[in-house]
Amino acid sequence: MRGTLAAVVAAFALVAPAAAHAAVPPPIDPQQVQDQQDMTFQDYKPVPGVDWATNGAVPSVRKVTIALVAFDFEDQPFVITQKKQSDPFGNPQIDPVKREDVPKFYADFYNTPSPLNQGHTINGYWMEQSGGRVGVTDVKTYGPYRMPKRLYQYGLSDIGQSGKPTGNGCPAATTVVGAHTATQTIAVEDSAFFYVGDVIQFGAVTPTGNKTVTAIPDATHITVSVPITVAAGTAVQDCNFSSNQFNQDATALWNADTGCAATNCGQTVHLYMYAGYDETSVWQEFGEIMFQNKEDVPHEVWGNPNPKKPNWVASRYVDWTSWFAGEQQWGESSIRQGESSGTITHEISHNIFSVGDNNNNPYVTPYRRVGSGTWDMMDRGSFNGPGGPHNRWQVPALYGGSMGAEHTLRSKVGMGFVPNSSVLRLNRNGLAQTGLAVADVIARAANAEPLPTGVRAGVQVFLDGPAPVDKTPACNINADPLCDGGTWTNYSLETVQRVGYGSFGADQGVLIAKNKAWAAGATRGTEGSSCGYNCFTWVQDAHPEDMNTVDYYKPNGTPVMRTVADYRQLNDALFHAGTNSGSSYEFTDAANDLKFYVVDKYKDARGLDHYILGIQNPKGAGPQTRGVQVATASGDALSTCTFKVTNTGAAATTDPALHPQDETASLDSDIYRLSASASGTGWKAELRNALATAKFGESVDVPVYITKGTGASNTVTLTATSVSDPSKTATATCAATQTDGTVGGTVPATLSLTLGAPADFGAFQPGVARDYFASTPAKVTSTAGEALLSVADASSVSTGYLVNGAHALKQPLQSRARNTANTGTAYNNVGSGLNLLTWSEPVANDEVSLDFKQTIGLNDPLRTGAYAKTLTFTLSTTNP
Repeated sequence: MRGTLAAVVAAFALVAPAAAHAAVPPPIDPQQVQDQQDMTFQDYKPVPGVDWATNGAVPSVRKVTIALVAFDFEDQPFVITQKKQSDPFGNPQIDPVKREDVPKFYADFYNTPSPLNQGHTINGYWMEQSGGRVGVTDVKTYGPYRMPKRLYQYGLSDIGQSGKPTGNGCPAATTVVGAHTATQTIAVEDSAFFYVGDVIQFGAVTPTGNKTVTAIPDATHITVSVPITVAAGTAVQDCNFSSNQFNQDATALWNADTGCAATNCGQTVHLYMYAGYDETSVWQEFGEIMFQNKEDVPHEVWGNPNPKKPNWVASRYVDWTSWFAGEQQWGESSIRQGESSGTITHEISHNIFSVGDNNNNPYVTPYRRVGSGTWDMMDRGSFNGPGGPHNRWQVPALYGGSMGAEHTLRSKVGMGFVPNSSVLRLNRNGLAQTGLAVADVIARAANAEPLPTGVRAGVQVFLDGPAPVDKTPACNINADPLCDGGTWTNYSLETVQRVGYGSFGADQGVLIAKNKAWAAGATRGTEGSSCGYNCFTWVQDAHPEDMNTVDYYKPNGTPVMRTVADYRQLNDALFHAGTNSGSSYEFTDAANDLKFYVVDKYKDARGLDHYILGIQNPKGAGPQTRGVQVATASGDALSTCTFKVTNTGAAATTDPALHPQDETASLDSDIYRLSASASGTGWKAELRNALATAKFGESVDVPVYITKGTGASNTVTLTATSVSDPSKTATATCAATQTDGTVGGTVPATLSLTLGAPADFGAFQPGVARDYFASTPAKVTSTAGEALLSVADASSVSTGYLVNGAHALKQPLQSRARNTANTGTAYNNVGSGLNLLTWSEPVANDEVSLDFKQTIGLNDPLRTGAYAKTLTFTLSTTNP
């Protein structure tokens, strides 16, 4: 049948009956990485059994209260007060709010569950992270107040911007004409952008200090408040303030109104909400993504209001962005945030827990790999949320940045959320004397809650011994982007599950990281610039190779790749249990005498993920007796064999003082490497897990899955070897001889393709360069030996382009298809025909996502109305 964008045609062909054989079950823990830009709010999954934002729970340890104080500027009203999608950035996303209602609007947006914030609040974040210990219980509002200076006077000399080429882009910047002695009226080259009451700075002046403009007699003179002496050619401007100037002026305004600013008016912290944008959310999207080169930034809208000056300005991380984006302020830990900011929890972390940033500059050379990336609120995990980092410009903050990452185990311990008693705490050298340890580690979404007996919040392994405790060979952070810089003091292991504020992480599995110390209860942990930037956590990457993925496209279509330092390079960093996961089930730090094993995974009755983790110093097996026995438990060697692996070793007394706390209960097991083989001609024996663990005297069942060969007989052998003592190994076999009989059935020829609801891009925004995404689900059933899914635009009118009557979009429609086996397919032009996905064997009800991408260029004309195109999808086979 034919229809809208989601229409489908299924082509049928005859297929022959297929021979049956025992199928190996899918991997027990497949790595399924989802890129941030492909996420929607449908990816949010609540923490099973609890909703901290709405359950009314009261913080048991610390009630954080906030004074939200709102400020706007003469040249920048509150974005949220403007007509919907009317400002140059395409905001606000909702109908306008009255100026006097702005403080309450943002107080409610941040901390009152509602459909607008999807029911998520900063209180819910902190209650989830702390297990109910810390929450935001009250937000009082003040203002709005009008700042005494214009926005650009604060923003152009903000964090990391002043002192770069083009100065700071100040519109009023000029020079003194002629020398002046004890004079109030000063000749300048241009006075057009000064104003009465303006506070200005001279490069050198007597008396020193800022001066106030009291009059502007004409286009080349200004009058200042006191007589001054200044030399000819001296620079003068009104933008060269410190990044703290906004805070000083804002506090003065608030205090003049209330008299209590010094004490935050009785609240724990203040949140200065300023009109406009957090520059972190716009500098790239409305700079190097929107414009091909800095010279292409137009004067109108995006350029410096002074037509004599460049229309671009230096930004914090790169050499240029549009002037309009660059005049915005950066959010920071005081706490100060713009209307586009979704990183409130990140800044609160700075402010009340004194933890620093763990993020790099991924945009300039020498590239230095990110520290903890998407997995950490204190790195660019603060950008997590639907649509990813290039969708953080919306007001209010509803997409990227709106659902920041969880805190890591290191931070949770340091902040007092996770007690030491909930963590398996080991010493590296102690492991050589006590033998390996095994732990059951629960998902970190719930690891600050009270835990069941035998379950841990995570693992910490301290690099004890003589300094330097980190034995990693020296490397050069300026030559090797993957160099971690050394000086680490401990490892952490934690379970990541995509639930709660972990929903917008890219994967779920085991996070292994090196850390610098942060002891429980300490005011602040150890930090430092050993990575080339301030860092305290270094995630070990299960896939250290470059992800080789496009970050964005320049206006001329040139792709710009994600750098090796991009935080999304760690999207696939997690370790996974079992074979064929697409990741790794073990990590070795040979220099530091440590091995980590991801032994197994299970889900508890509540729905939370647990990993069974092993930690070993291979230099010592401990005083325990090591041993293993393997016996055949069941099976016929024709389809399956199950073996019983028994730990025949024996426990021994170990010194509890060898570890930071008594961990004797975790030293009562061994871990075994498993291998399986089949002797029959053409037969295969496969394991879903190459590791097993058992306590002393206990057993575990190990299934082996068999693929039939051509021989009449088959013997399956399972070998188990202790990782503690590789000399301890055991084998067992199961065997059978078969005689073929005849029994069978037929499979009707079937090719079936069904789709869900039509895909919809939503509203296209004219004048804004942006990629739009849409998708619809499909199900594929095929009894063919191979099958091909393709899409085509059969129309002769603007083939491959969406049309609105006689008007076609300038950019071609692109499509891709993904299923569990193919998650990384790329978008390509639909055109008159595009192959999307193939199957090399029969499949039943395979769930497929049909994805569409439509690029709208900055200057692409859009006609009022609906753009659409009827597409034809075909499922076919050449091997029935």
